[in-house]
Amino acid sequence: MRTRPVERFAAVALGAEGAGLFVLAGWEIVALVSGDTESVASSIALIVLTVVGAIAVVAFGVAVWRGSSWGRSGGIVTQLLALAVALGALTGPDPQPGFAAALAVPAVVVLAALVASARAAGRRMRAAEAEGSDAEQ
Repeated sequence: MRTRPVERFAAVALGAEGAGLFVLAGWEIVALVSGDTESVASSIALIVLTVVGAIAVVAFGVAVWRGSSWGRSGGIVTQLLALAVALGALTGPDPQPGFAAALAVPAVVVLAALVASARAAGRRMRAAEAEGSDAEQ
């Protein structure tokens, strides 16, 4: 299935976010090895969850590139979760507006790209259905 530029942009952006999560997992591993953690068990659990999340986000990107709707759905949920974390960074006891912006801006851009890619996929599907009904007549 041929994808449009907006779908490819959304897929690449999701892949970049997944790569960022892998980098974060590496940073967590360095902190664990250097002894910069309070709890080894919690640190290992966080590393595992971060790697699982990174794999999922990369898989969403691959699925969007291939035109699968489940990738767009998962990507949209991921962006909404990133926006929720950004809001938490703004409203916590020690607000971090820079961190919140670093999370929110890419999440909004990728969310918009994913919604646009869903619309493009819908148009493509309707066009294919119209072609199919024309061929039957």
